[in-house]
Amino acid sequence: MSGNPAVLMRLLASAHSVAERAGAIVRKVLHSGDLGIVEKTGANDLQTLADRLAQRSICASLYKRFPKITVIGEEDLPAEEVKEDLIENGQAEEILQKTCPAEYRALKEEELVVWVDPLDGTKEYTEGLLDNVTVLIGIAHRGRAIAGVINQPFYNYQLGTGADLGRTMWGMLGLGAFGFQLQEVPGERRIVTTTRSHSNKLVTDSVDAMEPHEVIRVGGAGNKIVQLLEGKASAYVFASPGCKKWDTCAPEAILHAAGGKLTDMHGNAYCYDANVKHMNSAGVLATLRNHQYYASRVPQSVLQALKSD
Repeated sequence: MSGNPAVLMRLLASAHSVAERAGAIVRKVLHSGDLGIVEKTGANDLQTLADRLAQRSICASLYKRFPKITVIGEEDLPAEEVKEDLIENGQAEEILQKTCPAEYRALKEEELVVWVDPLDGTKEYTEGLLDNVTVLIGIAHRGRAIAGVINQPFYNYQLGTGADLGRTMWGMLGLGAFGFQLQEVPGERRIVTTTRSHSNKLVTDSVDAMEPHEVIRVGGAGNKIVQLLEGKASAYVFASPGCKKWDTCAPEAILHAAGGKLTDMHGNAYCYDANVKHMNSAGVLATLRNHQYYASRVPQSVLQALKSD
């Protein structure tokens, strides 16, 4: 398929390279020691220079090659000229070499919506919890998350100085998920991953209702989906508004490509059209396997409190 790849394959191949460039920007800002932190809505909702530069890089790079797509990024930034050194023109050859699923071969640029979180886990980034940090680029068509990229800028950072940092995972419905080793939680253990800094009674009631053997509290939606894909957790439970479409589009696409499922707490799919509201108002429930088990255990009081979109 490398002769003339479909638009979706070219866009995903670009997103892969663009996410790696954004990851490099995120590392560079951290190593500079000047994070340029500003509070958006409070101490748990931060923005750094890395968020700003990475989003400019991602949006400008994708628009340069695909001018008719719609890109929606987390950060509300003023329009300004993007420096050439932020533009990434590369495309991942491993993606271009794959055959596009038949149902996506005729898709046009203008039909695709790209949801971007330039730095998921900003609070953790500022606190040095670097394995929580991801760059997320998700691609949606007719409201459905169909492809995505997750870059972990600090993958391997625990190995210390000289370690080869960073990893990029990607997936597409009908094609599969790549860049990692898919694993499941051993045996029948129920390990729930949930929010580190945005908990409340709805969240804790839902987590408790799953009767978990273990609960992990970490930052970043992308990071939690990576935990599901690598067998470190069996369910991601977040029974609260707070997550946005740019947090879940890319992770959902990769999780679904690997055979998993992401829904709201009612078990309903989220819509990723360009005109939808950004907040995932009815929370997030994600699993690699046995989604119905976890969905069936969500307390009625939680479902009544969270209105489905």
